[in-house]
Amino acid sequence: MQEAKFGIGQVVRHRHFPFRGVIVDVDPTFNNTEEWWLAIPEPIRPRKDQPFYHLLAENEESHYTAYVSEQNLLADDTGEPVTHPQAAEVFEEPEDGVYKLRPRLLN
Repeated sequence: MQEAKFGIGQVVRHRHFPFRGVIVDVDPTFNNTEEWWLAIPEPIRPRKDQPFYHLLAENEESHYTAYVSEQNLLADDTGEPVTHPQAAEVFEEPEDGVYKLRPRLLN
């Protein structure tokens, strides 16, 4: 099992699709349904033996949650804030482009 490249609060963007988001949780390996995994087109279907990230995601049209494999993420170095409405509920204002969980949400 590989160590996660990205951390909670980090802003990332998808390698192939036009969306970005802030990481709210990390699974060390795939932890979703087989049906979800098989719905991904085979040429771009990710391996299951890598970290997967839960994102508060956004694109030009909407805000949503996304579940993305590490191989399909890149660091977003734009410095642009994430505008997902739940980001303000979960995180404090970003510092140096990284969001910090609000204290009441820390385990």
